[in-house]
Amino acid sequence: MATDLGELLVPYMPTIRVPRTGDRVFKSECAFSYDSPESEGGLYVCMNSFLGFGREHVERHYRKTGQSVYMHLKRHVKEKATGAAGGALPRRRNGKVFLDLELNRDFNGDDYEYEDEAKLVIFPDHFEIPLPNIEELPALVSIACDAVLTAPSPYKKKESDSWEEEIQVSRHARSLRQLENGVRIPPSGWKCAKCEMRENLWLNLMDGSVLCGKWFFDGSGGNGHALEHYRETNFPLAVKLDTITPDGADVYSFDEEEAVLDPHISEHLLHFGIDMLQMQRTENGNHTDNHVQPRVSDWEVIQEAGLKLKPVYGSGYTGIKNLGNSCYLGTTMQVLFSIPEFQRAYVGSLQRIFDYSPLDPTQDFNTQMAKLGHGLLSGQYSKPPMKSELIEQQQQRGISPKMFKALVSKGHPEFSSNRQQDAHEFFQHLINLVERNSSGSENPSDVLRFIVEERVQCCQSQKVRYTQRVDYLMQLPAPLEAASNREELIAYEIKRKEAEENTRPLPDPVRARIPFTACLQAFTEPDNVPDFWSSALQAKSAGVKTSRFATFPEYMVVQMKKFTFGVDWVPKKIDISVDLPDFLDLNRLRATGLQPGEEELPDLTPPIVIHEDTRGSSTNNSLESPEIDESSVMQLAEMGFPLEACRKAVYYTGNMGAEMAFNWIIAHMEEPDFAEPLAVPTYMEPDLPSPSLPAISPLLDNQPPEESISILTSMGFPRNHTIKALKATKNNLERALDWIFTHPECEDESEAMSDTADTEPNDNSFSNANAYTDSSLSPDQDLSSPHVRDGPGRYELFAFISHMGASTMSGHYVCHIKKEGRWLIYNDHKVCLSERPPKDLGYMYFYRRLSSC
Repeated sequence: MATDLGELLVPYMPTIRVPRTGDRVFKSECAFSYDSPESEGGLYVCMNSFLGFGREHVERHYRKTGQSVYMHLKRHVKEKATGAAGGALPRRRNGKVFLDLELNRDFNGDDYEYEDEAKLVIFPDHFEIPLPNIEELPALVSIACDAVLTAPSPYKKKESDSWEEEIQVSRHARSLRQLENGVRIPPSGWKCAKCEMRENLWLNLMDGSVLCGKWFFDGSGGNGHALEHYRETNFPLAVKLDTITPDGADVYSFDEEEAVLDPHISEHLLHFGIDMLQMQRTENGNHTDNHVQPRVSDWEVIQEAGLKLKPVYGSGYTGIKNLGNSCYLGTTMQVLFSIPEFQRAYVGSLQRIFDYSPLDPTQDFNTQMAKLGHGLLSGQYSKPPMKSELIEQQQQRGISPKMFKALVSKGHPEFSSNRQQDAHEFFQHLINLVERNSSGSENPSDVLRFIVEERVQCCQSQKVRYTQRVDYLMQLPAPLEAASNREELIAYEIKRKEAEENTRPLPDPVRARIPFTACLQAFTEPDNVPDFWSSALQAKSAGVKTSRFATFPEYMVVQMKKFTFGVDWVPKKIDISVDLPDFLDLNRLRATGLQPGEEELPDLTPPIVIHEDTRGSSTNNSLESPEIDESSVMQLAEMGFPLEACRKAVYYTGNMGAEMAFNWIIAHMEEPDFAEPLAVPTYMEPDLPSPSLPAISPLLDNQPPEESISILTSMGFPRNHTIKALKATKNNLERALDWIFTHPECEDESEAMSDTADTEPNDNSFSNANAYTDSSLSPDQDLSSPHVRDGPGRYELFAFISHMGASTMSGHYVCHIKKEGRWLIYNDHKVCLSERPPKDLGYMYFYRRLSSC
């Protein structure tokens, strides 16, 4: 038999590889679907590329590549046998589980056991060789099979590259046996059971003992009684009491000697009478007041907790599993794939996209979008549980977006981490990816794109300038001064300050109720333009800016500006309620362009001040006193960053404020010269005839200022891309940054998305459609073309995304979508009919244009 197998495999030996360091082995998920070894047909792993394929897609890969040898993996899930008393038999090591795969969390590990099956399959005849078969297989094949079976998940390698070390799940969390001793933890008045300590208190999750810490990661101090208690009892897990919030809590394992995760923390706390969804951390600085109070928050309202929600199944009702702080991604994709144009572009073109996908489809954006869309819309992964004794027939609810997240977050410092992110920022990031990957095919983001007309007026000369830019969402301010319960808010703020000063429990929070009309009015009001340079006066002056819609998109996305930066530069949410209407009319915000009697500002570029001591000096390589906003520098320095790094951050971001400089610091803090003194290079016009020229030198030939180019290139952008951005935005640094992010760099200079302002417009250019255009628009973006779908500005609400928590860096997202005349709530993998959609607590709202206006 050994000879027969050896002879059988000889023709295929050159195509069988042993995974090397760096090779990714996809043995838990199909590249084109969400099939896995637990699916009915199992998973086929190519023994050359190590890509995984479900039964419906492996034939395509064989026909496309000619690769014949695949490893077929199948995991069987079986219910454990029960003992005489009716309970499950004690858990024991299962020798039949040899795949390095994550256990399906839909099945409780205490009640079910797994059995793995592996075999080699040779196409096209589907000849099968059971594994392991070490004695009968050639040595190379045996080594390759063993390496594939033991290869780690490709996503684990990626996670190890994130900024911070990932906290692991404790091995005690799932099997923790809590004592039935009747202990209940009061909401306040905590004290160590062995001393008088009232801070740095830890609750042992086995017996409910409250004891002080000492040798823990937060360094708060204590007498070490919690550790002493562990040595006496061997009870391993403890939770820090003043860290319990609906977002989670700090858990420490004495046995594992590190901070850990407890997936069942809410159940373990409820055992001692603590409902973590009702808790919040008291913000009193030193945490000396260990009071936990019922939280008047949006957690229960947004998730419709306490209501018996009816789950729904089928096409369009598939949930997305939370990978750990990935709900921002799940909610955004659920809403986008409820838009017909996104469905048609990816799911409607599924076969074409799959047939023309590259050899590695895991790295192709369109392939992964089509895969995700099909997973959500097909209903294949959203079937009601079947009443059967065969556990394999219970369909898994929800899909896991690991492959998709790994691709769309690649190279992004935030989205590639395991931290919570802003759904609004991810929406913009994804639209950018859609734009990049829609060349030569239908671009579904066309239905979201619109043109904003900005009117800037010099307050002294009264002259104006009209420019236009592309956008994808409307940011709506929330003016707290317009709250209908303003007196109640003022009274609460007085009580809160008194409570903090006297270290008393804080009063119940009061949510600001702001009328939608006030938000819309605030959007229309003029904004001051900082550091405005008037070309009419050729000097700095006061300027104001207003924005209107030059076009209205097919779908209008409205973001409520709920987040701001606190003094610690952590994004914090303003607790507001704005009842956005089901029907929205924005027609009165239609742009009008230059009006009779208005005079335009001259089209001049702000000059650059060239210091006299930099001319004619061959030894001075830097400007002695670059203009730096010292107040922004001090704000950053107070956060603990090196002073010189703060100065560079403010300088290289063009004095655009501490927030922009903070982002620069985060992006450059790993560089070796991060804290080195600022060295500003000299720049001069190449054709300056002599150092006797005036100190103010205008730009020649429409070339952007070298200082502006230096600022953007220092942030990591290519020089040619930077020049294009500055030319396209009339050398406005802030708008140039937006242009760079919305116009991804293309190597082919002829591509429309990277055409520059000085490109000759063709007959279809946007500038020919409107006399008051901005060259930041691509030449092919014509008002009459399908790239901008203009129409009436009347809309109907069909979806909204809501955020729970105090910051974009924590909390949870859910979305509500209206389908077939009924509202549904998408909460991770759970999809249910909504009873009370909380429209007043949303963060991002999605409107579709009314067909008849």
